[in-house]
Amino acid sequence: MPQPIRWGILGAGWIAGYVAPDIAASADSVLAAVAARDGDRSAAFAAEHGVSRSYNSYRELVEDPDLDVIYVATTHAQHHEHALLALRAGKPVLVEKAFTLNARQARDVVAVARERQLFCMEAMWMRFNPLVVQAQRLVHEGRIGELVNVRADYSKRFDFDAGHRLFDLSVGGGALLDLGVYPLTFAWLFLGQPDVVQAAGVRSPTGSDSTASVQWSYASGRVAQIHTSAVRESLLGGLVIGTAGWIRVENPLHRPASMTIHTAEGDEVVTGEMPGNGYRLQVAEVERCLRAGELESPTVPLDETVAILETIDEARRQIGVAYPADDLIGSE
Repeated sequence: MPQPIRWGILGAGWIAGYVAPDIAASADSVLAAVAARDGDRSAAFAAEHGVSRSYNSYRELVEDPDLDVIYVATTHAQHHEHALLALRAGKPVLVEKAFTLNARQARDVVAVARERQLFCMEAMWMRFNPLVVQAQRLVHEGRIGELVNVRADYSKRFDFDAGHRLFDLSVGGGALLDLGVYPLTFAWLFLGQPDVVQAAGVRSPTGSDSTASVQWSYASGRVAQIHTSAVRESLLGGLVIGTAGWIRVENPLHRPASMTIHTAEGDEVVTGEMPGNGYRLQVAEVERCLRAGELESPTVPLDETVAILETIDEARRQIGVAYPADDLIGSE
């Protein structure tokens, strides 16, 4: 039996705490090491999740010779730096979504991964959801006729707090980057790259986008309407409309457990749960790619990760949201 994939977790925050049990649940993986800038926090995380080694330095983690892959689980604003740190140490990476602050940073990470021939993937776990995968297959098979329109919403209500990650620009706050990546990715899965991006939104007192509405238009006449907010709950989920029916993927869009397929024959309700905390299928894909020597996952292509961030950059530009580390022109 081959040796399990040895994971290092870079960052010991809340998202790492959600993903770690799903890594540990895999017979083909082992939680080998974790690092945080606070040594006590790293040690506590290791004790809670059964991690073999803990470090108080990210560099120590990425230079550990007994690791096969690094999961980057820090804030959006740190993903670029930490993904590059791991790649330059010769380590494959799974980078938490949103992959980076903007497309320029994403291109940097992808270029280094490709130059060094190392596996790299965004942790966009929704792409592995069986219902989302089934919806794509049904559309491809023509179950709802010709595709016309996609509508998607993923929102979550937070009380305004200038120091909260959703409102703090210094850590990549904003509804689009944290929540909007889900409905944007959902629309992309059915329609692909848009020809025109139009956006409007509301900014919080800190300048982050608290609510955003984005429309993607296509030369074919197809349209996607995408909504996200950090000040209200989701209203829709995902709706894929064709000339002969529709598919509604129910809330919450990032982890749907049911969908309705409507055609002339009537309605069919399909249910399905993601195992564990929802990340096990994503972990399995990383394992598969590493075993097969694949440098990127066909389910989460790096070029699509970059292209979706380009649409977010453009939407933020139109709304007037820029990060301190940004290179956007024209934001106020």
